[in-house]
Amino acid sequence: MSTLAVAMCLPAIFDVTVGNPDWQVFALAAALTLFIGVMLVLMTRGDVRNISIRQAFVLTTVVWVVIPSFAALPLAFADLKLSYTDAFFEAMSGLTTTGSTVMLGLDFTPPGILLWRALLQWLGGIGIIAMAIAILPLLQVGGMQLFRMESSDTSDKVMPRTTQIVTYISVLYLALTGLCALLYWFGGMSGFDAITHAMTTIATGGFSNHDASIGFFKSPVIDATATVFMVIGGMPFVLYLQAIRGAPARLIRDSQVRWFLVIVFMSIIIMWFYRAGVVEDSALARLRSVAFNVVSVITGTGYATEDYSAWGPFAVSAMFFLMFVGGCAGSTTCGIKIFRFQVLYATAKNQMHRLLQPHGVFIPYYNHRPIPESVTESVMGFFFLYALAFAVIAMCLGLLGLDFLTAASGAATAISNVGPGLGPRIGPSGTFATLPDTAKWLLSFGMLLGRLELFTVLVLLVPSFWRK
Repeated sequence: MSTLAVAMCLPAIFDVTVGNPDWQVFALAAALTLFIGVMLVLMTRGDVRNISIRQAFVLTTVVWVVIPSFAALPLAFADLKLSYTDAFFEAMSGLTTTGSTVMLGLDFTPPGILLWRALLQWLGGIGIIAMAIAILPLLQVGGMQLFRMESSDTSDKVMPRTTQIVTYISVLYLALTGLCALLYWFGGMSGFDAITHAMTTIATGGFSNHDASIGFFKSPVIDATATVFMVIGGMPFVLYLQAIRGAPARLIRDSQVRWFLVIVFMSIIIMWFYRAGVVEDSALARLRSVAFNVVSVITGTGYATEDYSAWGPFAVSAMFFLMFVGGCAGSTTCGIKIFRFQVLYATAKNQMHRLLQPHGVFIPYYNHRPIPESVTESVMGFFFLYALAFAVIAMCLGLLGLDFLTAASGAATAISNVGPGLGPRIGPSGTFATLPDTAKWLLSFGMLLGRLELFTVLVLLVPSFWRK
């Protein structure tokens, strides 16, 4: 809360510098948020290192609900004609790096608001990395226990090491943001656009300062820069840290990274060949457009240079399924994550071998290590809950009167934290502004589910969780 209040001061200072009256909005919201944050700190000054697993589940979910609630205040107070529902939707979309928006006329929106949207995604990105390293493996959520650093260490030994790693990664995250901003600036963006877009690119968030998203700039250099840094944001930051510290081979040898890059490459090639028969343009221009938009969807960034739903029925179907893929665990991306597909593939392959040789002994492997049975069970449970949550959200959106494509793609983009959906209403050329308020709250809940890997939230709905 206190960190969020400090972050609110940055757009306030920027608005003061450019003479925009919205600085008062940020100052008021920052004061209120700081007051609540300080009160919470004073009330919880005791030893918090001894919290139980049950308390950790509650705390993680509550934090990701409370912070968007306060982050929405500047958006609600500003002269944007946004209801609190719209403001909360925008804040949740920002902090979960989803990138769905209800805002229209971004080209004429005050700069402080645009900076605030970018800051929300940038802070959400580093928060997601920290959560993937420090929290989800300890909670054994959806197979994330596979990435515990030292399974034999106690929490007292792990936490200092985790804190140190998160600090190093934060510095790396900041450096990559600066490099991305510099390349954007060289590519023709203004300084302000370069900084804000760098924040949302490395966070794979997708908020832009323009209604036309990255397509506004019509620059091959900017498109290429965004594509490269979206891929960078989709790979594990821990491996970047190890590469910098003298072990670059780990990044190359990691099976999750290889799978991710192969999926991205094959998707681009298939879409490139398909689009050749649909749209008449040069091979290079087609590659530029396809590579950018495919990477944007797979990593859940949500940028767009054109409305890919106009490419034909195969493109719509392919983009819909690519929404679910996501990047690597320990990255800023969303979706199911590559390692879960690997675990599922290894398990299915193992079952096929057992059918052929019933008396044989077969062990599934991930990164040349045996996969514990607890991980396999967690991943299978995650796939089931993911499909169930998607179906329930899509059907609820249908009950609210949304057509099938809007309801299905809206549910997919929310639970996968992708950003735009499909179709003319919420597709790359549309926004979520016209949806009913109930749909926006439902989609906000879907974003929360997807970002916290489902189990963290859904376990709170089980009655036995609250029994002593």
